Amino acid sequence: MHGLTSLGVIHTIISLIAVGAAIIALARDRQLVASNRVGRVYMVATVLTCLTGLPIFQHGGFGPPHTLAIITLVVLAIVWAAAKSSVFGSWSRYVEVLGLSLTVFFHWVPAVTETSSRLPVDAPLTTGPNDPRVQAAVAFGFVLFLVGAFLQWRTLRAGAESAKRTIDIDGARSG
Repeated sequence: MHGLTSLGVIHTIISLIAVGAAIIALARDRQLVASNRVGRVYMVATVLTCLTGLPIFQHGGFGPPHTLAIITLVVLAIVWAAAKSSVFGSWSRYVEVLGLSLTVFFHWVPAVTETSSRLPVDAPLTTGPNDPRVQAAVAFGFVLFLVGAFLQWRTLRAGAESAKRTIDIDGARSG
């Protein structure tokens, strides 16, 4: 692949698996969760994407992509804690779903930056992360994340309120 090391190719393939899993989950379930198979594939592939990205220094050394990888790993650790414990109480489901959605946005940033600065091979679309077209595409991705996060939050909230009403009704019947 154009300008990629062997590790870069592996990193890209793993990231495509993660993005594919996210697309499947969002299309099928309208949310990405850690508790089902697609969510687990997404999380493992995203962790591997971060870990394989850390030793890549195509742009001169430790930089923003490495920082993004570390932030992504921290968010995934928080998501895992939310999914597997009650550390966030009633907010755990929100932390899990919205945190995973945030990491999907994190995939968007290097995908846009790297792809647009490498393709087409003979005349890349952009010059790199500071190109206004890259910044506009990243901003667009962030707006998509915000819209999706709001819709997911609203769905989660409606589900929580519905469950609470069911508990209240059952409690009233048994009391």
